[in-house]
Amino acid sequence: MELKGKVLEVNRLVPEQKEAMLKLLHANFENVTAVSFEKDLLEKHWVILLEDVVTGGIKGFSTQMLLEGKVEGETVRAIFSGDTIIDKSYWGGNELVKCWFRLVFSLMNKYDKSKLYWFLISMGYKTYRFLPVYFKNFYPCFDKITPALERKVIDTFAYLKYSKEYDSQRGLIRFSEKAVYLKKGIAEVESFRLNDPHVKFFVEKNPLYANGDELPCLAELSHHNFKPIVYKIIPRSKYL
Repeated sequence: MELKGKVLEVNRLVPEQKEAMLKLLHANFENVTAVSFEKDLLEKHWVILLEDVVTGGIKGFSTQMLLEGKVEGETVRAIFSGDTIIDKSYWGGNELVKCWFRLVFSLMNKYDKSKLYWFLISMGYKTYRFLPVYFKNFYPCFDKITPALERKVIDTFAYLKYSKEYDSQRGLIRFSEKAVYLKKGIAEVESFRLNDPHVKFFVEKNPLYANGDELPCLAELSHHNFKPIVYKIIPRSKYL
């Protein structure tokens, strides 16, 4: 089964689309409410919708927003990914990645005079694994110490988004109230996956991921930091 993606401004979503998105969340996460879903949407700028190419039904989505802060007197920006899910029947494709990098390239062109990052929070190893697949350098990582500047950037965006929940000592976002977490069968770490040093590191760094703890991560969005696979998915020449 195949998906076709598109990027929409959140204010262009119609009630039927929102209903389908909420249904997907309920099918894959515990403790999701209509109120929390709407709250997440209201702060976001864009949503990537993934639709079945035959039926047109929404089978996945990812909400996105642009964050802005100050680090050492300089303006830094980051694209932040919020609620993200794909129907399990459609796992394996890269349409979400294609759409996301199209959005990223457009923002890189717009903010070409300042640093731009991806600020990602990871509740599951599958999300964290996007980082080593597409980026040369990202933090935190099993074989690198997070540089002081990147540590400050992570802290800045984590406090900006989760001032009460961010535990800077542990480098985790921990929700005091009922946390939203993935249902069983979605992202458990099978023992053989611990042979992957990135997965092993994620589990060690975020041991209570199954309860909804999130690991804040950072990757610079720049052509020198992308791995070659990015340009196989999205030709760079189209966005210069």
